[in-house]
Amino acid sequence: MNVRHIVCALALLLLTGCYHARVTTGLTPSTEVIDIPFASAWIYGLVPPSIVDVENECENGVARVETQLSFVNQLVGAITFGIYTPMHIRVTCAAR
Repeated sequence: MNVRHIVCALALLLLTGCYHARVTTGLTPSTEVIDIPFASAWIYGLVPPSIVDVENECENGVARVETQLSFVNQLVGAITFGIYTPMHIRVTCAAR
């Protein structure tokens, strides 16, 4: 491998980002957060993670839901050839 190939491979690695989606409801967020760093999804996310039931934890409803594919999540997905593709889910409860 010459230097040009190494530089291109390094540039591609550094330019990759992490998928992140945020849904806000407009309610005031509280300090209570439900955090699931490895929610199990399968086959590149075609089979989604289980439903996160926060009805008992968030008595006043939900202020924000975030889903993310971190670098570690993507690394695990690449190692398993996309069969197991975990995602990070964070739910912020609403304040009173």
